[in-house]
Amino acid sequence: MNFTGVIIEESLTDLSILNEIKIVSTEVELVTEEHKTPWFSQWTMHTVEITPERVVGVAEKISKALDHTHNWYADFKTDKEHFVIYRNKIFHITDRSDKAQYNKATAYGISIGIPDYQVDFSPHITQWER
Repeated sequence: MNFTGVIIEESLTDLSILNEIKIVSTEVELVTEEHKTPWFSQWTMHTVEITPERVVGVAEKISKALDHTHNWYADFKTDKEHFVIYRNKIFHITDRSDKAQYNKATAYGISIGIPDYQVDFSPHITQWER
């Protein structure tokens, strides 16, 4: 089963990684105050698909390509596993029913300044509807 997720193009300092990933669809969203990224006028959100054989390598490349100045994350998952990728830090959640694994990934994101409502990737969060 392939991993799927979203990568925000504006979060990357090196866009070449997008050439190595299957982009399923792209949506452009105008930035509002809620986005907490006033230095951009839009987010270009690519829904991506990555094979299990390539997922670790792609995660490592994304981790290195994320913006050095601002804090972002990307994530992709299957029914059983989830990769949450920050700049120079990757959380590989091996059991999506394990709340403790998600708590670590969420706490880290908040600790580096990502607004708590944006680290909503855990299925244990009640408002989670991705």
